[in-house]
Amino acid sequence: MSWFKRKDENIQTSEKKEMPEGVWVKVPTTGETIHRRELEENLFVDPLSGYHFRIGSKEYFNIIFDGGKFKEIADDIVSTDPLEFTDRKKYTDRLEESKKKTGLSDAARVGVGKMNGVDLVVGCMDFGFIGGSMGSVVGERLGVAIDTAREKKIPLIIISQTGGARMMESVLSLMQMAKTSAKLAQLDQEGIPFISYLTNPTTGGVTASYAMLGDFNVAEPGALIAFAGPRVVRQTIGRDLPEGFQTAEYLLEHGFLDFIVERTEMKAKLTQLLKLILHKK
Repeated sequence: MSWFKRKDENIQTSEKKEMPEGVWVKVPTTGETIHRRELEENLFVDPLSGYHFRIGSKEYFNIIFDGGKFKEIADDIVSTDPLEFTDRKKYTDRLEESKKKTGLSDAARVGVGKMNGVDLVVGCMDFGFIGGSMGSVVGERLGVAIDTAREKKIPLIIISQTGGARMMESVLSLMQMAKTSAKLAQLDQEGIPFISYLTNPTTGGVTASYAMLGDFNVAEPGALIAFAGPRVVRQTIGRDLPEGFQTAEYLLEHGFLDFIVERTEMKAKLTQLLKLILHKK
């Protein structure tokens, strides 16, 4: 049986072979492609350029918690629509679409488990759910995370990944900045360590509140960290911005961060940091 035929000087196969979707992934910074399996094995970090692809709470929990095992809490807290908000579509419709698309119930999850044997609470945001926006549920779940760390007297890590406050909840969203900041002050009074881990992007009200209140503020390489995005700042001040403005590296150089940690070293470095703090205590 012939598997090819010659036509107009070109060889054409008799059967078209489809490339499975998502097998090869393009690296935005270099334009090169990498096999998805290799990318997954390297925790979604390009081994050549070091570019960190965005991942969600499922992947971060698998990285941090020993054996990927943890107890999820506060997942019964879900969003409503107290303002009956509508823009291009109803807020309730946006919530349902995001739930179906992501398999999540909101933009933050909280897990309790062990990291290299160290007990801790981890709150992690998901950009995939309405841009990781901070609404009432995100604030309440992170509030439960803080309270749990305080009650159990174990460290807290919050992984931020967000476009800012959730506009569909208006002032109710903005209130979460004050609430989480107040709860973190209580945690600090108890002497419980809090590490804020900032990923790409961390912007808006989250940056203006709990994301910058860690005993240690740690970021992934290349992460955009800002209150307002570069485009908005440029349009507001009417001038070009410094090269690398609002990247993790720029913020580290100017004293807003304590460390930049590669995702592949995240678990080991954060464990080392917590053990040093706990030993000193």
